Amino acid sequence: MSSRAIGRASVPEPRPPVAVRRRRQRGPRWGRIAVVVIVVLGLCAGLGGFVYYKTIDGSLFRTDPFSQLTNGRPPKTVSGVQNILLVGTDRADPDAAAGDPSQARTDTIIVMHIPSSHDRAYLVSIPRDTWVSVPEKATDTRCGNRRAKINAAYAWGELPLLIRTVECFTDVRVDHVMQIDFAGFKDVVDALGGIDMPIEASITSIHPPYRQFTEGTMHLGGAEALDYVRQRKQFPDGDFARMRHQQLLLKLLLDKAASGETLTNPLKFNNFVNAMSKAVKVDQDFHLLDMALQFRGLRSNDLTFLTSPYLGTQDIAGEDVVVSDRPRALALYAAMASDRMAQWARANLPSDPTPRPS
Repeated sequence: MSSRAIGRASVPEPRPPVAVRRRRQRGPRWGRIAVVVIVVLGLCAGLGGFVYYKTIDGSLFRTDPFSQLTNGRPPKTVSGVQNILLVGTDRADPDAAAGDPSQARTDTIIVMHIPSSHDRAYLVSIPRDTWVSVPEKATDTRCGNRRAKINAAYAWGELPLLIRTVECFTDVRVDHVMQIDFAGFKDVVDALGGIDMPIEASITSIHPPYRQFTEGTMHLGGAEALDYVRQRKQFPDGDFARMRHQQLLLKLLLDKAASGETLTNPLKFNNFVNAMSKAVKVDQDFHLLDMALQFRGLRSNDLTFLTSPYLGTQDIAGEDVVVSDRPRALALYAAMASDRMAQWARANLPSDPTPRPS
């Protein structure tokens, strides 16, 4: 039995049928920065007061996608569970082809599930090319039979239709949404004074100014860190190396933000929080104080990264799409909806899912 991985937090996969072929799937990209926002802002529960929270909360960009969603949504079955849809686009990706229509869509679709115990977070990436049913409108009470790649939902109906499509695909109710601006991520790294990044292999960036990265540990500023975790062609496993490096970068950011050098430096901490708040857009009911109090105990080791189970890729109507493994995907999302992700993880995941260099 093989395994497709995001770092080491992967879901075992059976061999695909003959008609389905595998490819190096483009990764979940930059939605993980939202985890930094939610988790690290929770750290200031022990630092600041109500006024500080209100100030930061008031500075967040807001949207109201849920007002367009009506009947037909999955019910909220367990009190205390939070499901946050993370949506992100890297419009400045140097690898993107000019005029690529996907640049008007989202490269990142992640369901961040926090169980009622609030002691962990499970982040399930849905590949952007996953073949799904997309409702005609966000207000539709039925999911319908229109089939397309899941990221087309954002192109056709922005966040409301994407939320409705994700709920149709997972049968999990989305409580909040966070849209991430990749361009703001560089400032987040710089606000921390850079990070010490383990470099997996000595490579030269394929993007100007063609930086040199040397195997070992290097101190990287924001621009350098973004450049390194965008690299994929120099590694044997391509996109999966890029995903692995992105996860490792997230872990390093969380650990540094939670360190004494950040928490005991009011100016540095405030710069970091401000940089993060400018990088995201949230729904009207997302309140920073509530999130911080609920999730203040979460740290990087409490995050588990997963990929929605899939079989491989297939040509459908001339499109190269990702084919979902529906029985295993439905089992995963049923566990999420019923607040049984801990039991599901024990039965399906390796004992140590922490991302690290190979």
